[in-house]
Amino acid sequence: MKIAIVEDDINMRKSLEIAMSDYKEFEIKTFRNAKDALKKLDDSFDLIITDINMPGMDGIEFIKTLNGRYEVIIMTGNATLQRAIESIHLGVKDFLLKPFDIDTLIDSIKRESEVQQAQKKLPAKVKNKKSTNDFLGTSKALESILKITNKAAKTDVSILLLGESGVGKEVFANHIHKTSPRAKKPFIAINMAAIPENLIESELFGFEKGAFTDASEAKAGQFELANGGTLFLDEIAEMPYGVQAKLLRALQEKEVRRLGSSKAIKIDIRVVSATNADLTTKIKDGEFREDLYYRLNTIPITIPPLRDREDEILQIAEAMCEINCKKYNFENKFFSQEAKEQLLSYSWPGNIRELISVVERAVILSENSEITVDELFLQNRLN
Repeated sequence: MKIAIVEDDINMRKSLEIAMSDYKEFEIKTFRNAKDALKKLDDSFDLIITDINMPGMDGIEFIKTLNGRYEVIIMTGNATLQRAIESIHLGVKDFLLKPFDIDTLIDSIKRESEVQQAQKKLPAKVKNKKSTNDFLGTSKALESILKITNKAAKTDVSILLLGESGVGKEVFANHIHKTSPRAKKPFIAINMAAIPENLIESELFGFEKGAFTDASEAKAGQFELANGGTLFLDEIAEMPYGVQAKLLRALQEKEVRRLGSSKAIKIDIRVVSATNADLTTKIKDGEFREDLYYRLNTIPITIPPLRDREDEILQIAEAMCEINCKKYNFENKFFSQEAKEQLLSYSWPGNIRELISVVERAVILSENSEITVDELFLQNRLN
């Protein structure tokens, strides 16, 4: 079994390498950060063990970039409930708190090895069957949109995802990547609204050492890290007007220049962008470039809100209930009939994101196996 260990602490990295050298069935490769690992990872690796808190690209961002190509075990000395929840949503196999006994890690690795060995023994027609169902529910509205999405995914054209906040635009972007010819390459998601305006350019295009006061070493931008794969630009309407011109140039010329460098770096990426804003109004108001809009908007896909996908509400709620019960080691729970009726009658202004949050809270706070209306805490929100 070939294992990559990604750990920025040299003492921890060396300790793991030495301890695991006693297990001849494991071939170990270590990396000091996610950036170095991404350069060397290939299809020969069976498992990734990574820290969460690392400079440059943290473990969660690293796992998102891997996009399900490898099984992952996380180790961290600074665990938070939110981090644990996020990692589980990303499909992480185990979550180990430092300091841990080496036997605990070995047991986790062996369990994963047994799973992989069992999968290799499956009949070829079963083993080769890949699911592209990234959605927790289905409805006529969703299936109609997916027909367009799946057609677009097979091409390299730019896609603009439109829809209210929380409808699942990043899920759609990930699905597009996974069903595209670029599926084995990186998927990198960037939320424009989450990056300070003065850092967006360096985050996208990277920088050279000395490019600005705090640039103590060179850093690749997200365009470079996504090379060969898909770059998802969420909340694209929040991109500063000055940076929009540089984004347009990068897309047209298929090259980027790091801050502080005159050298052009060729890139081969597919761009998927998303917004809940009206870009045509932004264009009229002089806040968004019209030429960039047409470059990003080759195929627009409008994702309907959850209230127009009623068939999915209980499907998503029940799926998340099961997921959360497993995550928190609870016995199986279920919704009362009254709770189901309230889930269906609520308008869900926060869409799927809000539904997932409500279900998780209800699972945690419910006293019994049956989740009641009172435990949904939706009464005060109902119209």
